[in-house]
Amino acid sequence: MEIDIIVWILQIILVPVTAPLCVGIIRKIKAKLQNRRGAGIFQPYRDLWKLFHKDEVISKDASWIFRCAPYIVFTVTIVVGASIPLFASYSDVTGSGNLLVIIYTLAIGTFFLALAGIDIGGAFGGFGSSREMTMAALAEGGFIFSLLTVGIISGSTDLFAISQNGLIQQGYLLPSTLAFLGLCIVLLAETARFPFDNPATHLELTMIHEAMILEYSGKKLALMEWASANKLLIFIALASNLFFPFGLAQHADSGAVLVALAVFAVKTIIFCLVIALLESFIAKFRFFRLPDLLMIAFIFNVVAIILIH
Repeated sequence: MEIDIIVWILQIILVPVTAPLCVGIIRKIKAKLQNRRGAGIFQPYRDLWKLFHKDEVISKDASWIFRCAPYIVFTVTIVVGASIPLFASYSDVTGSGNLLVIIYTLAIGTFFLALAGIDIGGAFGGFGSSREMTMAALAEGGFIFSLLTVGIISGSTDLFAISQNGLIQQGYLLPSTLAFLGLCIVLLAETARFPFDNPATHLELTMIHEAMILEYSGKKLALMEWASANKLLIFIALASNLFFPFGLAQHADSGAVLVALAVFAVKTIIFCLVIALLESFIAKFRFFRLPDLLMIAFIFNVVAIILIH
């Protein structure tokens, strides 16, 4: 019983505690690849600490949506982070590990993020929200079908049950590979990474996510940045633990949990390395080319489902 409580606490705090570190690792790898020294991997924590101690400037035209959106978006990432298999596949603590629940809970966060972008009425927030909803609408089909593929293979829509099954061992190598590639494309789109968005820019023609949070400052900006990092780790966890479920703790044992945490850390670092390599060797696509890429992800997943049957 005691180990179950510890696992439950770890499941809740793991995403918000370690998500900024993923951002720091990606930035550090990119700096090394560009022959720069770069900031330390713990710099995102310092940035959040600094923002939490700064004053806020809020427009007089802002409504309750602008004020509440950061708390809603951040809470959504905490709830989803506690509802997916991170290092254990036996314990659905919240009972909300259904893949459709996860998908549409994340969609709530995207919805309020876009509303906050247009709430003040600024030009930057308006076009950022418009672009974000376009990307979200196109990515949602690929996201659903990707998780649905592993759900059909496993015979369950519960993510914890799916993570207990080795997809490759069941003889579904090709459909699993296609679904994984589709989810990787959706991951880049949903987390505002290259080639969909540039997380380090404030140029009008390129920013999507940054445009929506441009009016935020202080604590609310910190929550938005923290939520963005949480979402990145959530998608990494989904991609790694649903398609490569090895290393997950299968029962409540302290040794198994420690090994599972170490394996999850290795998986996360590998994904961070791949994302950093992509962002170092490819350019951001023009906005009108992005729907084609998301359509490819959708087609991958449709073909994967067809191959299963």
